[in-house]
Amino acid sequence: MKTINIQAAKTHLSRLVEEVVAGEEIVLAKAGKPLVRLVPYAPARAVRVGGQLAGQIWCAADCWAPDEDVFAASIEAPLPAPVPYRYPMAEPFDSPGQYVAEPSPPPTA
Repeated sequence: MKTINIQAAKTHLSRLVEEVVAGEEIVLAKAGKPLVRLVPYAPARAVRVGGQLAGQIWCAADCWAPDEDVFAASIEAPLPAPVPYRYPMAEPFDSPGQYVAEPSPPPTA
């Protein structure tokens, strides 16, 4: 970012404009205090217009009707049976679900 006093900017305005267009950021200052920043011009975007999907989307006649009381149904439903938790690597497995027997220690004499 380059800071230039207004008096110097008056003298070199065309050069400063070329630098801004090239991507340089320039701040104009008066007595060393920054006042304005020069940025390249960007054209305004077109206003967004809706309705591109008009006639292509439909909803059922009862789509906004209230549902049955889901909360009351969940209270009366039975709870699922708890699943026992198995700690990882509790038993040696060669592949998922297959138990691999550990080798027995050698006999002692």
